Amino acid sequence: MKRQIAILGSTGSIGTQALDVIREHPDRFEVYALTANNQVDLLIRQAREFLPEMVVIANEQKYEYLKESLSDLPVKVWAGTDAIAQVVQAEPVDIVLTAMVGYSGLRPTIEAIRAGKMIALANKETLVVAGELITQLALEYKTPILPVDSEHSAIFQCLVGEGDNSVEKIILTASGGPFRKYSLKELESVTKEQALKHPNWNMGAKVTIDSASLMNKGFEMIEAKWLFDVAPEQIQVLVHPQSIIHSMVQFSDSSVKAQLGMPDMHLPIQYALAYPDRLNASFERLDFTKYTSLTFEEPDRSKFRNLGFAFEAIRQGGNRPCVLNAANEIVVAAFLQDKIGFLQMSDVIELTMEKVSFVASPEYEDYVQTDAEARATAFSILNLKRWKQF
Repeated sequence: MKRQIAILGSTGSIGTQALDVIREHPDRFEVYALTANNQVDLLIRQAREFLPEMVVIANEQKYEYLKESLSDLPVKVWAGTDAIAQVVQAEPVDIVLTAMVGYSGLRPTIEAIRAGKMIALANKETLVVAGELITQLALEYKTPILPVDSEHSAIFQCLVGEGDNSVEKIILTASGGPFRKYSLKELESVTKEQALKHPNWNMGAKVTIDSASLMNKGFEMIEAKWLFDVAPEQIQVLVHPQSIIHSMVQFSDSSVKAQLGMPDMHLPIQYALAYPDRLNASFERLDFTKYTSLTFEEPDRSKFRNLGFAFEAIRQGGNRPCVLNAANEIVVAAFLQDKIGFLQMSDVIELTMEKVSFVASPEYEDYVQTDAEARATAFSILNLKRWKQF
């Protein structure tokens, strides 16, 4: 039986690569639903190729154009965020690949879990914002969550077959981004064009900026805490510029297992969609003769303060990680619009975390309110005439 896949965010980096995997394995997978936020023309091309049962565009202003463009096909066309939350509940869906960017992935992931759908999680912000709620729901509805991020896929692969063997430490590897060797002075004047040139990975703009600031690694630490039931103190972040070792697990007997491969997201996507099977693939193979030196170093938290903010947010718990995520989404958007400097993103995040109300045991509505409050707070800081004094 072919697995029926709903791809949330099919026009983004993860979504398009997931379609590559499905294209390569038409005997194993079938697209049931595709959703996108704004890229309607690409969504139309994808729908024409894969002929899904449903297509959803979040931007309702583009609904008529999408519907008219697909009127000759037997494809249901919906629009709006409510429609995305509904499509994941469709009975034929086996796996929901959550590849939406940022906070927007939270609600449809919750609805998919409640519908008992297997989750292939590429939207790390879901666990950053509401990790406790998501893990509780996954246990309640007996819904498996399979990680798609390369680091978490690596950890998961290292843990397969280990049963109840005690994990001493998880080691998250980070490329270090394009500014690994920059001084603080140099970081003051970096541009978005520089930040978007990741040395190893091809990712969407938001994730690429997060990688450059190491916020991505902070988010991954929080995600790993919830996915693998470890304390933040058990998670070490190491800069590994070659991006060949995707992460490691150290066990209580001192043994360390690592998962290696080329920096290519097709592999972790395919692993999640096909689990527990490993499928033949045309991906580039790792040639050790070309990587004769694998190096590691501690991240510089004085330059990349966001990593420390993430550890502090998860230490405080409650709605603090939700505040962190919301503030980060605002400052990344501002940086991409040339309205804020690279280092100033961290200044706004820090101030926002200080100002937003703390909720120790948030429910879903608390997360919604916290997200709105944090975004409003970050906006107000950005709009202060002399906000740079902070």
